[in-house]
Amino acid sequence: MAALLAISRSGAAPVATWRGPLVSCRRWAGALADTVYDVVVSGGGLVGAAMACALGYDIHFHDKKILLLEAGPKKVLEKLPETYSNRVSSISPGSATLLSSFGAWDHVCNMRYRAFRRMQVWDACSEALIMFDKDDLDDMGYIVENDVIMHALTKQLEAVSDRVTVLYRSRATSYTWPDPLSTADSSPWVHVTLGDGSTLQTKLLIGADGHNSAVRQAAGIQNVSWNYDQSAVVATLHLSEATENNVAWQRFLPSGPIALLPLTDTLSSLVWSTSHEHAAELVSMGEETFVDAINSAFWSDANHTDLVDSASTMLQYAVAFLKPTKVSARQLPPSVARVDAKSRVQFPLGLGHAAEYVRPRLALIGDAAHRVHPLAGQGVNMGFGDVSSLVHCLSVAAFNGKDLGSMSHLTGYETDRQRHNTVLLAATDLLKRLYSTSATPLVLLRTWGLQATNAAAPLKEQIMAFASR
Repeated sequence: MAALLAISRSGAAPVATWRGPLVSCRRWAGALADTVYDVVVSGGGLVGAAMACALGYDIHFHDKKILLLEAGPKKVLEKLPETYSNRVSSISPGSATLLSSFGAWDHVCNMRYRAFRRMQVWDACSEALIMFDKDDLDDMGYIVENDVIMHALTKQLEAVSDRVTVLYRSRATSYTWPDPLSTADSSPWVHVTLGDGSTLQTKLLIGADGHNSAVRQAAGIQNVSWNYDQSAVVATLHLSEATENNVAWQRFLPSGPIALLPLTDTLSSLVWSTSHEHAAELVSMGEETFVDAINSAFWSDANHTDLVDSASTMLQYAVAFLKPTKVSARQLPPSVARVDAKSRVQFPLGLGHAAEYVRPRLALIGDAAHRVHPLAGQGVNMGFGDVSSLVHCLSVAAFNGKDLGSMSHLTGYETDRQRHNTVLLAATDLLKRLYSTSATPLVLLRTWGLQATNAAAPLKEQIMAFASR
């Protein structure tokens, strides 16, 4: 992680030049006939669509022209399917607040979601655990299908079609950055060429086009990244019996974490990170064998050792003696009865972080700026956090009549989000590596650490507050 943190800037304004290979570098003279937008968002996934929505509903953007480019077709969800999608997101209270600010969360609530009020994380190699909950039993987060969130965003985009234009099946093929030494015959804006040959200009380009971001690559922004030796298997599971099902469960196995996220009283969503080979086996094996593997992963104590268990028990006694307060006891997750047909899918995991989030007339958000392991359930929340921060900076700039593409406020966004994201990326990467072993010294270290953290209520509250943003 040293390389990852070393490239994060402290917020100093960068030199206003473009480094690295550019898709195009010719000057666009006489291009004044092109449509000029105030903001173009490249990438219409969850984060890009939320960005366009938030700007469209911002009071200081009522006279601005916004364009959202989405390479795929418009996704229409006329009615909810009976089966749940296998692609879900854990939405933090902070992300729900963002979606509420422009009306999208109301659509989610009118469709379907599941709140969870507790989260139990425990080690497969010991009795160590940590339980996150709130005294007032407020919602810690919400499990929502990605299709439901996308439908909500689409509905809200349609409601501000006078401010936000959405071009589906449209992909940018090249970008021309403005010459820092502008002349009378050159454009001061970013010039974008689309796949059909049409061109447009924008005062600010926002790259929201995923971890293989073409915008980031065209700008020549360095991206530190690596692939993990893991893939994630997702599936929709049926529980053996109906339960209150308001707990998010996660257990760290030596091969990777396995998580069970509530959907209904009888359904949960699986996210199992494991080796590529094991993931392929899980996807291809028979249903009964697959269900047995899930239940064993959550319930089996086969990875326990007497030494670690004895050390763990001693620390528990010490904590109880020094701090005789109520400490959450380990609970057992619900057992799984079957899996939805064709819901099993695997995808590779990795980490990535852009050296810069902004350049003159450019900002990166979401996976274009950072990619994280799913063990913390923070991927889309990091992206929505980017949206909230960038919208705030742009709204203030618009209110003050400032140039939206100026580095004077874009660097404020970058500083704010890099401070948050680098901490989360580093912590997630460390946890992934720390728990990917059954070596006794490391098992003892993480066992004591987890038990101590579980007993320290103020520390747990700080962790929950950080993750809720």
